[in-house]
Amino acid sequence: MPELPIIDTDIHPVVDAHRVADFLAEPWRTRWQSGNRGALPLGYWNPNGVRRADAVTDNGDAIASDPQLLSRQFFDVYDIEYGVLVIDHQQIALTPDIDFATAACAAINDVIVNDWLPVDPRFRASLYVSPLDPEAAAREIHRLGDHPGVVQVFMPSGARMPYGQRFYHPIYAAAVAHGLPIAIHPGTEGVGVAGAPTTTGYPTSYLEWHTDLVTGYISHLVSLVCEGVFQKFPDLRFVMIEGGVSWLPPLLWRFDKNWKALRQLAPWLTRPPSEIVTEHIRLTTQPIEEPERREHFTAMMDMFDAAHMLMFSSDYPHWDGDTPDFVGGAFRPELRPRILSETAREIYRLPEATHAAT
Repeated sequence: MPELPIIDTDIHPVVDAHRVADFLAEPWRTRWQSGNRGALPLGYWNPNGVRRADAVTDNGDAIASDPQLLSRQFFDVYDIEYGVLVIDHQQIALTPDIDFATAACAAINDVIVNDWLPVDPRFRASLYVSPLDPEAAAREIHRLGDHPGVVQVFMPSGARMPYGQRFYHPIYAAAVAHGLPIAIHPGTEGVGVAGAPTTTGYPTSYLEWHTDLVTGYISHLVSLVCEGVFQKFPDLRFVMIEGGVSWLPPLLWRFDKNWKALRQLAPWLTRPPSEIVTEHIRLTTQPIEEPERREHFTAMMDMFDAAHMLMFSSDYPHWDGDTPDFVGGAFRPELRPRILSETAREIYRLPEATHAAT
């Protein structure tokens, strides 16, 4: 496969908890330092662990915990032109104490902006906000949304209600004001004040929970379109990170058919939902589906506008991450430039890189 620019849209830095405390005012600092940091994961056991066993140096240092290590040991190794950082500590945004959630998200953003972005010009930040208080989230977007290293607003995919509902619209208005897309990431379904992980309740195992994560993405996508979010915010783009890909075409078939019969329920939708989704929704590749027959995957990618809707993501350093050569090789050659870099360059408004590897 010829060398192509690579923009990675999902890299997970692990922020220093002590530095987060430095950016917290009281009473939140004392609470954070005590170890009480809000909602906890559900406790599903993954036999592979959360992070790759080899994502460490020879000395055992976690690569994703140090910006200089991440720069040398991942960006340089794979010649990443830009990488979008998406923090790991996502459940904090769904803790029932909304004021603490808001303060902690802001402190985490400060750590990324102050400690990570200056280390490498290839780093780009996702501005983390709690969806539980849209007005506070909007203030956070206005505080840091014009920072040159910030390229998107980021929320957990676990939620109390679908993301199309008007409750969340102040977040979208603020994001549009700064020219930023909104992104969501899985892993908080059923955590904190979020609803149950599935429509039928709580799965027993990580295998079930992890496989079911795509159902939340489907709910959010349908809500965003049906509630007219993209009519109200025509410049908004919505990025669905790490939600898979192959579910999209059959969903759009079903969505368009239902719209034709039920369009009276959403009179603001003046064109098929599939057209709206194609214009406003972007997906990331990881975890890319791997059917036994490659031609099935290729056929599925031909069923939607993969060239303009898909962006490469490694999910580094998580256990099921993908490398650029693996993902690039899965697609027909004419799709690779768009998927590996150019769609992300457009969405995140990234210039052609002039920086050298550090």
